[in-house]
Amino acid sequence: MAPFARRLFLKMTGASVAALGFGHVSALAASGDDIAIDAPKGLTGAVIQASAYGAKGDGVTNDTAALQRAIEATAAAHGTLVLKPGIYLTGSLFLKSGMALRLDKGVTLLGAQDIAAYPDKPTRIAGIELSWPSALLNVYGQSDVKIYGEGTIDGNGKVFWERFNAIRYDYEAKGLRWAADYDAKRPRLIQIYDSKRVELGGGLMLTRSGFWTVQVVYSNNVKVSGITVRNNVDGKGPSTDGVDIDSSHTVLVENADIDANDDALCLKAGRDADGLRVNRPTENVVIRNSTVRTAYAGVTFGSETSGGIRNVRVYGLKVVGPVRYGVLFKSAATRGGGASDIHIRDIEVGQAETGIRINLNWFPAYSYTKIPGGMTDYPAYWTTLTTQVPKDKGLPQVHDIHISNVHGRGLKTAIELEAYAGAPLKNIHFDGLDLEAAQFGTIRHARNVHFARNRITTNGGTVITENVENITGLN
Repeated sequence: MAPFARRLFLKMTGASVAALGFGHVSALAASGDDIAIDAPKGLTGAVIQASAYGAKGDGVTNDTAALQRAIEATAAAHGTLVLKPGIYLTGSLFLKSGMALRLDKGVTLLGAQDIAAYPDKPTRIAGIELSWPSALLNVYGQSDVKIYGEGTIDGNGKVFWERFNAIRYDYEAKGLRWAADYDAKRPRLIQIYDSKRVELGGGLMLTRSGFWTVQVVYSNNVKVSGITVRNNVDGKGPSTDGVDIDSSHTVLVENADIDANDDALCLKAGRDADGLRVNRPTENVVIRNSTVRTAYAGVTFGSETSGGIRNVRVYGLKVVGPVRYGVLFKSAATRGGGASDIHIRDIEVGQAETGIRINLNWFPAYSYTKIPGGMTDYPAYWTTLTTQVPKDKGLPQVHDIHISNVHGRGLKTAIELEAYAGAPLKNIHFDGLDLEAAQFGTIRHARNVHFARNRITTNGGTVITENVENITGLN
């Protein structure tokens, strides 16, 4: 048990407090604050009207075929597709290289509620490769695409939320919680898959996604700037993440305003045996100057960590809440990979249970898979999900994490850190934290955890430690 089991009040000098004011660019992360993203190339001034290809926008006519014809024509002209104000009922649309889609204020793309409207295509979902319903809007194997405007993309997703909820508890009773998310097929709102030089934003409203809202997977040079996500509309949409950056590199997310019912801003890199096979990292990512409202966490790393998550800068987040965690790292003993060279700073945490959490044994009922004995009739991807990972490859490695200038009040727990005896956390740095909580929390299986210039106050809470070495700055 800890030598630190007593009330904590880690003081900073007045000069230190001033130097660490919200919005200050710390020397630690200053060199990585910006990122160069290649913009879409080759777009012309040509404007194509969707109405010329039969799109009605009356909210009743299924406009999928007409809009797809307009997309093909726009790409051929390297132009911009424009829709007149209206509600365009549609299934999956596939944007093409060398085009822009402009959704002006008053324009709504409304998702069809029949899963058949979203054709299955090879993709990655929650860390494994499989064939799954396409998104409402897809940039699939393309380049030089821009999606922007002040219009709305509405997934109309309640029917898909209800489908998931209808099977979840039955699956849990059978020990199959891990399979429910995959078997309850639901369309994402926007998928950017195996693509490059893509821009998304400019004031778009994204709402009621059937599943994840924006998934950037196997892609690079992607900029998401100026989106509003509202998924807690018409109910609470399960698994309605805001933005998921999945085994992709050179990605910028900025000026987002997210209200979701799961992870708001999330970095992923594959799950278990399949993620280790693919072995593609998420790297060279900047997330900045955004607001998170209701969500599972403000910013999340994992739980899909198999390919590794590295060289990430997160700063300027206002986490309004309620959330469970302000900053969250999560993985499992079968994931492998991990996270490293992560710099997080200038985070304001409002309503949260825990300020900062690293938990590498997250949600066992979901993370650890086993097909019940005697069951033989199941999808092929269950075999993928249940393929065993050797212990020496399964333990995630999390190291060189720098977290500074995080402010939070009314927390239950300030910090929770927990890894494995065989794969401890290493080189974790906390600088300029200002947290008030009922208790400090725990540090288990960690090496070289350094606290500097922090103010962490508790109501007599204790620091619980186990298998730790070289913790400095707690006194």
